[in-house]
Amino acid sequence: MKEMLTKNLNPSQAEAVLCTEGPLIIFAGAGTGKTRVITHRIAYLLSLGVVSQSVLAVTFTNKAASEMKKRISDLIPGVGVNVWVSTFHSFCAHFLRAEASRISLNPYFLIYDFIDQKSVVKDCVKELNIDEKKFKLSIIADKISRAKDNLKFPSDMAAEAESAGDFFGITVAKIYELYQKKLERADAMDFGDLIMRTVSALQRHSELLEYYREKYKYIMVDEYQDTNHAQYIFIKLLAGKYHNVCVVGDDDQSVYSWRGADINNILDFEKDYPNAKSVKLEQNYRSTPKILSTANQVVKYNNARISKRLWTQNPDNGSVTVLKAVNENDEAVKIAELIYSNAYDNKCKFSDYAVFYRTNAQSRTFEDTFRLSRIPYAIVGTLRFYDRAEIKDVIAYLKLIYNPNDNVSFKRVINIPRRGIGKTSIETLENFAQLKNMSIWQSVPFAQEAGLTKGPAEALNSFAQFIKDFSTLKNSGSVKLIVEKVITDSEYLKELEAENTPESKIKIENIQELISAVDDFEKNRSLDKSLAGYLTQIALMNDADSPDESKGKVTLMTLHLAKGLEFDNVFICGLEEGLFPMGESAFNDKELEEERRLMYVGMTRARKCLYLCWSTERKVYGKIIWNMPSRFIAEAGFKDESAEMEQNRKQNFQNRLSQGFNRTIIHSDSFGREQNFRSFNKKSFKAEIVYTNAGSYGYMSSGGEITKAERFDNPAEDLSPYKIGTAVSHPVFGRGKIIEKSGVGNDLKLVVLFETGQWKKLLARIANLTLI
Repeated sequence: MKEMLTKNLNPSQAEAVLCTEGPLIIFAGAGTGKTRVITHRIAYLLSLGVVSQSVLAVTFTNKAASEMKKRISDLIPGVGVNVWVSTFHSFCAHFLRAEASRISLNPYFLIYDFIDQKSVVKDCVKELNIDEKKFKLSIIADKISRAKDNLKFPSDMAAEAESAGDFFGITVAKIYELYQKKLERADAMDFGDLIMRTVSALQRHSELLEYYREKYKYIMVDEYQDTNHAQYIFIKLLAGKYHNVCVVGDDDQSVYSWRGADINNILDFEKDYPNAKSVKLEQNYRSTPKILSTANQVVKYNNARISKRLWTQNPDNGSVTVLKAVNENDEAVKIAELIYSNAYDNKCKFSDYAVFYRTNAQSRTFEDTFRLSRIPYAIVGTLRFYDRAEIKDVIAYLKLIYNPNDNVSFKRVINIPRRGIGKTSIETLENFAQLKNMSIWQSVPFAQEAGLTKGPAEALNSFAQFIKDFSTLKNSGSVKLIVEKVITDSEYLKELEAENTPESKIKIENIQELISAVDDFEKNRSLDKSLAGYLTQIALMNDADSPDESKGKVTLMTLHLAKGLEFDNVFICGLEEGLFPMGESAFNDKELEEERRLMYVGMTRARKCLYLCWSTERKVYGKIIWNMPSRFIAEAGFKDESAEMEQNRKQNFQNRLSQGFNRTIIHSDSFGREQNFRSFNKKSFKAEIVYTNAGSYGYMSSGGEITKAERFDNPAEDLSPYKIGTAVSHPVFGRGKIIEKSGVGNDLKLVVLFETGQWKKLLARIANLTLI
């Protein structure tokens, strides 16, 4: 069995597979056969007599988990199917339901996604009389999620905020506290709770921890570089007895710090487990030598990484090309021409091409150009199927049928379709429910006592009966039957048909697709066919689990969504300073290294041809900016391109001067503040603009070198009372502090960080600020 499982592996892969005892870290570079190693290692463990139920493998997407499970089953038929392979969240949801009675938890809890989370946050903000305009719901929801990623309770957040004098943090902590009470009242959890409450249960119940340590003696973690603190502690707890933990990942592909991932988890693994064995997978099976060489040249500029260098035995029949455009439209046209000519000459299929960009806003020019060029395309990462309003409505019905105490779902569908129950009636009933410490559903029988008139009260009771009628189907009927009855018996579909608009027709098509999706769900043998199983499955879906819609189409997506994918031909667009690397990340070492890792991820998606694209100018917020190519282009080995660009920029600048442009902005060497030069003599002017963007970056050029900026021609002195660090008050945004300033006199601009966590750029003469 050993020979069979290792005969098609390279030496490093085989070494990782055969290492079965003790801690092991596998640094798996892009395209080095990571999944093959994981699945073969698990199969080898089983071949040695390890009981399949004692192996736990966790990853980040349902798609990856399904692929791993299938491969294991194929390698060890009949036995491999019993290995627990799932996402972190799926495992924790199962754990919490299975152990509900031991940890004082209702096993019928619901799982709220981010949209549900924002809805609850909105209720909290309203109940606490907080101005929603000043405290954005998405920011608050994200802050709560990040707190849970770090295993911080509301009291922890409050203590930290009070210690730092952070008014915004103190307010979020209050919202967080009420938010948790509302979730508990509705028997609901968000994604962060799944991990956090599992960790808490294992920490508080020693007998439970001991049971699961004995149950899962062998643990494997995929994409370890993407784990957050809560996931790190979860793994550390489970592996604390036998230390048979194998983590697989690539620090060079850690690009999710903004959603809680901590690169130190993988970098410090050998500190956590001093006797750990380390294996590097460096032989790439995806890309050409030229692509790998170029990608290696870029990522080597990072300091926070484990040294490794990808190589391949693939033929060097591809290319890496810098594609320079005049502007963003020219960039899209050039790419369209390349794709179109190759596709219609039968050299490639449209699906062989992918266009990556740093921000979603960049997709517009490609969409417009591709439509005009008759190039089929698919955008990945726009509104997901399960995020569409009509789908959320039907799912809310299912959630309410499963758990009537779900206030979020109740409020969403109580008047969809219209039942004559107005907003005021619902608010009255909700206030009554809060007063009585019950869910809205539980308060329906007391509607008139709560103050509702007879009409709305009867409509509410009728709606409640409609939900109750599904009680028998909830436990015994098929999910598909429940969905079909919901959309017909509620007359939801009838209302859409009566509307008879293009929008309603699209909604009907989407609902029909939902029924097809449920049908597929019920035909999948490996899934729990119950209503609970279905709601859990769709709650844990993410972008990476979306069905493949790019057959025969060019794929458009952000670089973050490209991770884990591969294409014959890849275009990385908008490679300009300030856009990629983005904004002020260029001046923060930690953020810049993550931007560089993101570049590396994009480059290593290409199998044959890689195009690095940049534009000499780009329209941002309706204004044209002149760009400097991304440092990543020079780091990739195209220094001549940068030199040519700088020469072009100098010429461009001189042309603008000769046309009468005698005003500009340059920066100090810290790039932190603008210095405005109202006027100057062209002959004595020694500075030049090489780049400005929304963040306004630039440098002084002297012989092509970056030097410290200097003032010229006696610029006007800033005599205003607005100094950096000064506390101010704004009639709309409240109290804040000046953190940046630029310009003088009537052109004085201030950047103010307000206590709400928002920052605003204001023109001082009209901002109506009060000094504090």
